[in-house]
Amino acid sequence: MSNDAATGTPTLDGPQQEPPAHGLGASLPPADARAKTEGTFPYAADLWAEGLLWAAILRSPHPHARIVSIDTAAAAEMPGVRAVVTHEDVPGDSAYGRRIADRPVFASEVVRHHGEAIAAVAADHPDTARLAAAAIAVEYEVLDPVTDPEKAFAAEPLHPDGNLIRHIPLRYGDPEITGEVVVEGLYRIGRQDPAPIGAEAGLAVPRPDGGVEIYTASTDPHTDRDLAAACFGLEPDRVKVVVTGVPGATGDREDPGFQIPLGLLALRTGCPVKLAATREESFLGHAHRHPTLLRYRHHADAEGRLVKVEAQILLDAGAYADASSESLAAAVAFACGPYVVPHAFIEGWAVRTNNPPSGHVRGEGAMQVCAAYEGQMDKLAAKLGVEPAELRLRNVLATGDILPTSQTVTCPAPVAELLRSVRDFPLPPLPKDTPEAAWLLPGGPEGAGEPGAVRRGVGYALGMVHMLGAEGADEVSTATVKVHDGVATVICAAVETGQGFATLARQIVQETLGIEEVHVASVDTDQPPAGPAAHGRHTWVSGGAVERAAKMVRTQLLQPLAHKFGMSTELLQITDGKITSYDGVLSTTVTEAMDGKELWATAQCRPHPTEPLDASGQGDAFVGLAFCAIRAVVDVDIELGSVRVVEMAVAQDVGRVLNPAQLATRIEAGVTQGIGTALTENLRTTRGVVRRPDLTGYALPTSLDAPDIRIVKLVEERDVVAPFGAKPASAAPVVTSPAAVASAVRAATGRPISRLPIRPQAAVAAVPTVPAGS
Repeated sequence: MSNDAATGTPTLDGPQQEPPAHGLGASLPPADARAKTEGTFPYAADLWAEGLLWAAILRSPHPHARIVSIDTAAAAEMPGVRAVVTHEDVPGDSAYGRRIADRPVFASEVVRHHGEAIAAVAADHPDTARLAAAAIAVEYEVLDPVTDPEKAFAAEPLHPDGNLIRHIPLRYGDPEITGEVVVEGLYRIGRQDPAPIGAEAGLAVPRPDGGVEIYTASTDPHTDRDLAAACFGLEPDRVKVVVTGVPGATGDREDPGFQIPLGLLALRTGCPVKLAATREESFLGHAHRHPTLLRYRHHADAEGRLVKVEAQILLDAGAYADASSESLAAAVAFACGPYVVPHAFIEGWAVRTNNPPSGHVRGEGAMQVCAAYEGQMDKLAAKLGVEPAELRLRNVLATGDILPTSQTVTCPAPVAELLRSVRDFPLPPLPKDTPEAAWLLPGGPEGAGEPGAVRRGVGYALGMVHMLGAEGADEVSTATVKVHDGVATVICAAVETGQGFATLARQIVQETLGIEEVHVASVDTDQPPAGPAAHGRHTWVSGGAVERAAKMVRTQLLQPLAHKFGMSTELLQITDGKITSYDGVLSTTVTEAMDGKELWATAQCRPHPTEPLDASGQGDAFVGLAFCAIRAVVDVDIELGSVRVVEMAVAQDVGRVLNPAQLATRIEAGVTQGIGTALTENLRTTRGVVRRPDLTGYALPTSLDAPDIRIVKLVEERDVVAPFGAKPASAAPVVTSPAAVASAVRAATGRPISRLPIRPQAAVAAVPTVPAGS
């Protein structure tokens, strides 16, 4: 698959064919698209129940403090207040965590980050709840915060588990080897927030059996249920999590810190309790991308072929562990990028600080190192006097090569093809002297710069991500497919977070059973688990489970007909709701063959196992890999340092295109998120205190910041171990695009650009280049 050069619209290579109306390969629209556009989609913030109470959470104003006392009397006595809970009211486990249970439900003795929960209130009006939370008197002994991750090694322990969460020393090859050419660099990546469209919200309803039901936008409901039940002191079957509409998720929905206080208040009051977080609470409460410090040294021969890579990677985990161990594994494993490196020595650490907690955000670990190793490739190209794209082509990874973790790349790895595609794609035209030209200047028509100060730069980046969980994670999903009266229903606890699983499940059943009307049931924890919505899991694992269940139903449907006509089921096919035999003897409809029966089947999908990285960072830790190449074109005002991204040309390794329109949307969204990382998004802190936690202080890219995104090529080389052969689509462009933008700004300005997001002062040109309009 490639793109129309003029429009960037994905088109099939070779003779053009009409796309199918339904099934795999069709651009089937999302079933909930109309409800979302009309504003009738049921999000958690819209929920209501009879006798509803409202919750509010008191949060710490300090990043590090000892709690001397908590006095809730004034809050409890306020009219309309029904309950106040603190750490003393948690009946079960006092702390939770998806990997390490180190994060308290409510702080008890020590506050470890700005915004940490201290207490929660339930009242009959949201304003009353907020006033009551503010009335809780907390006496703090303020302590010096540890906010520099480099100082965390020698600092006093911030947590009983210590400050070091994980250390990975990767050793691969000969440490004494050196190259003829050496380049070094120090890189810093800022704290990106997921910034969901809708802030966190939920409703907890007590049950007659003493349990509780929690309605929320969870992306991993079974894990959320288990964590909440442990804190409630209940068996998991007495806690039910029902997934409401998810207003987008890139990791921010994975923190149950909003759900557990809700459930506690519902159990305490015996009434439904609702919490709708403010934007400030959302920024302070959920996890962010790890700020990262990276030191690199690349060795190469005189032709620019890599000899050795040395790196030190330090992830700031914030106050609690969360997903830091997994993020560090990805960062260390992919520290050399999609390049052949015969010798690699990488030191990786994840440490606790008093900064806001870090966790899972799309492309975690891989994005940070991509920005650094691509910066190194630009430095190496400049030192050797080689074109940046050519230098990369001399080193690219291919199927059969070996990663520095000693894992062989067995999946398709068309990295060279991807890079050539974006390199050879026509460059966008230079801006013309027209009345609309002001809109094309960096900073827009209100910018103070002069057109003569604008320089154009072209940059390249190659990125890679892993699919599914890593290091021995047990990836499994279960799905049920039912068919009755010509309608199919899919039951699977895979949450639709915007990645398109619900649409894909419909397409799979349409393809396998020839039934056009397919419904996907809503998700709750009464269903078997399907795992979290991350790393393309649901396309692979949950989609694979749906396919297997649908094939089992297909066999049930066809076996009686095959037996009747004395042939194998393999000689029958289903197309557009009709069953036909290879010889034309049999021709009937699916509805007639069903004859009023209900058919159903349940199946699981579990990919091949992986293993943890060993003491020297070696091991087959990943199920599969996906790759992306991006060429960025930017215009930079070299006097003001303002940057406008003109075009992003993308080539991606997707395995198989299952839904062309949906795939293009995912890639475009990933690229845009990456542009935010490169230019604007940085949750700033001062000694651990978050500055302006709102959408004014935190600058998200808008439609005016989005460039032309050209999907130049989609390589459909199927991964034989993946269901349908498809690969995840959205993480790879998120990982790759920030590095590409930084590379283009380097080309325009001659500056090193070693920090993301790029500050204006860093983009002021050091050397003259050709003006964009010349």
